[in-house]
Amino acid sequence: MSDTQLFTDSGIEIKELYTAADCPENAATETPGEFPYTRGVQPDMYRGKLWTMRQYAGFSTAEESNKRYHYLLFQGVSGLSVAFDLPTQIGYDSDHELSEGEVGKVGVAIDSLEDMERLFQGIQLEKVSTSMTINATGFILLALYVALAKKQGADLKKISGTIQNDILKEYAARGTYIYPPKPSMRIITDIFEWCASDLPKWNTISISGYHIREAGSTAVQEIAFTLSNGKAYVKAALDKGLDINVFGKRLSFFFNAHNNLFEEVAKFRAARRMWARMMKELGATDEKAMMLRFHTQTGGATLTAQQPLNNICRVTIQTLAAVLGGTQSLHTNGYDEALSLPTEQAARIALRTQQVVAYESGAPETVDPLAGSYFVEKLTNEVEQKALELVGKIDALGGSVSAIEQGFMQDEIARSAYEYQRNIESGEKIIVGVNKFTIDKEEPIPGFKIDDSIRQIQIEKLIALKNKRNNTLVAENLASISAAAKDGSNLMPLVITAVENYCTLGEISDTLRKVFGEYK
Repeated sequence: MSDTQLFTDSGIEIKELYTAADCPENAATETPGEFPYTRGVQPDMYRGKLWTMRQYAGFSTAEESNKRYHYLLFQGVSGLSVAFDLPTQIGYDSDHELSEGEVGKVGVAIDSLEDMERLFQGIQLEKVSTSMTINATGFILLALYVALAKKQGADLKKISGTIQNDILKEYAARGTYIYPPKPSMRIITDIFEWCASDLPKWNTISISGYHIREAGSTAVQEIAFTLSNGKAYVKAALDKGLDINVFGKRLSFFFNAHNNLFEEVAKFRAARRMWARMMKELGATDEKAMMLRFHTQTGGATLTAQQPLNNICRVTIQTLAAVLGGTQSLHTNGYDEALSLPTEQAARIALRTQQVVAYESGAPETVDPLAGSYFVEKLTNEVEQKALELVGKIDALGGSVSAIEQGFMQDEIARSAYEYQRNIESGEKIIVGVNKFTIDKEEPIPGFKIDDSIRQIQIEKLIALKNKRNNTLVAENLASISAAAKDGSNLMPLVITAVENYCTLGEISDTLRKVFGEYK
């Protein structure tokens, strides 16, 4: 036997050999589709229905993004996933001075219902599931989506999709917040309440570990912080008097998939089990309210600018991790994303990676295929144990909101990110093509560039919009939103009315800035 000690990035030691003595007794008795869902949320998993194949896309103007959506639908995606530019994410219209240099760069620019109409031109919202990665302004983007669905004559009871709407991880890991935590939590519970009655198939939140992992966390921290944030949202909804068995069914999660195949599979299995038990403790009695359903995206932070074609291999491993771990939907990154937004070719290869795993690998043919593996079962337990220890620390600090306000999560993530980078620089951790197996000269990869003229195009659209809309009605709508923000009324119906009358995203955000203030 070797004396070498090996550890995952989460600090879990990997033994040279695992035997039946390592395998927990419950591993043989747990049933897929039954509490605590370690083995999956559906009894037949992918034999019944494959995961939803989404490709995250959005750039430039709504018209340009619409072309990419039609391209992806033609290539076989089964759901759309929308990326928004930075001004849209933080509540500024394209003509705001702070938007200069950012319009259409990391996602599509959406200022008004007109942009939303252009974004989904020729796409029937009743027939497609749409995921929108948007947080601080998630309620406005949802209102725009609903307004468009109504214009299309859609039945809102049939509209399906997800808004990320996870503001807590923005304070901890990502930074696209607007308002302080408490009013932000109030907006989120307004969405829960409104969707429960008016948009029942919509996933009201995608509680995100993805960006926590991108910021440098370990796999264990990713699920511990994410599930703690989930618990905070549930408690906020319960405090508002909402029924956990109703809103609990519409909670979804968003996780990262990295390169350590077995730790990632163990992470997904442990997260399902932890969440089921948490929800039961919080009072859920409906089985569907205890199920952790999640979307996965392959790890953006794992992609390298050096030898970028190697990223196809990385994304393949990560795709397998997500599928073997039981994901409900999946986005695969383009090999060129360390260099630029993905080209059409890179997006197609990323989608084909999912399709090859789905139809050629055999991975989806049986439920939870790694179950019973001495290694995977032991690792699942160890990931869960370490994550529960972290959750306990967060609970002791008063929950996620308090832990974030005290800087606990931020410090833990920063420490892990520093340790990871130090290990790469020392050569203790090998990244192929970066600190080993390097080459002297690389062939250039064509990138995808966004023209800076996009902002001027958006400004001209805004000028034309404001000249033709009913500005008296706009002022009344904004005043109603301000009043509701002060008196505690649900904001969603008023925001929907406002966007139907072509109030802009920036105008609504600014109205609430005056009431709630900004988080610094």
